[in-house]
Amino acid sequence: MNHLPHGWGRPRDDVYGAYDHSLLQQSGPNQHTQSPIVTGTSVLGVKFKDGVVIAADNLASYGSLARFTDVKRLLPFADTTVVGIGGDVSDMQHISRLLTSLDIRESYSTPSAETSSPHLNAKNLHTYLAKVLYKRRSDFNPLWNAILVAGLDDTDAPFLASVDLLGTTFSSPTLATGFGAHLAQPLLRKLADSEARVPEITKEMAIEAVKECMKVLFYRDARSMDRYSIAVITKEGIDLKQDEKLEQQSWAFAEGIRGYGTQVN
Repeated sequence: MNHLPHGWGRPRDDVYGAYDHSLLQQSGPNQHTQSPIVTGTSVLGVKFKDGVVIAADNLASYGSLARFTDVKRLLPFADTTVVGIGGDVSDMQHISRLLTSLDIRESYSTPSAETSSPHLNAKNLHTYLAKVLYKRRSDFNPLWNAILVAGLDDTDAPFLASVDLLGTTFSSPTLATGFGAHLAQPLLRKLADSEARVPEITKEMAIEAVKECMKVLFYRDARSMDRYSIAVITKEGIDLKQDEKLEQQSWAFAEGIRGYGTQVN
């Protein structure tokens, strides 16, 4: 009898014959993800005069099932940047590992926090992520994510930009991914429709606008939930809250929707 560890759990060769290893060989081409299964929905971001506010809910959906309710999709980097990620959760975890490795390398390459500033600010990090996603797209193995990078650039000015699975980049005073691009962006643009409006926006105004948009998304997006994470990035650092709950919810508007309850006309 074969007592070696590699033989545990296998049928005995002297009884059933030698194992046919050709069964493990693949004759077809390599295959990559074509339809993400566990996904996160919208990420919202808006600039204000001293920094950026970014938010995302804590839900990861398994198809249409609200499966994981404690997934943090806002990833802080150093003291100047927060990366918000929507889309495939496993690819988000891969990006998180890349950022952790990059953060460690940058920490060791910077001699002292007192003598030199971090090499990577929000603008640098956005460029890095854009290159990573474009490279994966060029390999026909994309990371199925939509990413917002919020923070401060090398002049300590507010920075907000996005990158998608194709490596396409875009910058604006307000940005949103997923359903938020359809439902939240029109509301955020009422607050800041151009860069010229940003110096007029206070932190309180930006936070209130983002919270209101998170409430609208909870009402309208079936893949969202009422618990979310929100971060405020300023020169003083990152104020990250990861288990906030929507307040003052009201479903009274539903009575005016055709098809709600017994209403058919």
